[in-house]
Amino acid sequence: MAMDLVHRLSLLLQAGMEVNIHEAKTHLSRLLQRVANGEEITISRAGVPVAKLIAAGPKMTSRPMGMDRGKIWIADDFDAPDPELESLFYAPLMAEPPKTAVQRKKKRKK
Repeated sequence: MAMDLVHRLSLLLQAGMEVNIHEAKTHLSRLLQRVANGEEITISRAGVPVAKLIAAGPKMTSRPMGMDRGKIWIADDFDAPDPELESLFYAPLMAEPPKTAVQRKKKRKK
């Protein structure tokens, strides 16, 4: 009985490929070469996509200091108190706070 080893290899040459995990492990270097050439490869487990191989892209370079100088401004009073906002936090919610269970028991005993 002859095995068709070329058939599986020809499947790896399709565009927009989806391969199973075994094929990905077996032909990883070939798949990485295709990814480096701009293709995307989906790796599936039991027919369900679980990962995508894509090119990493160029290495990020550090941004120079002061590149946005003159584009951003902060008002002199940005940290000044806002009376409206403070009233939301510090204004009394009720004229008299509700009594706790301990306070109600003490009142009944008297």
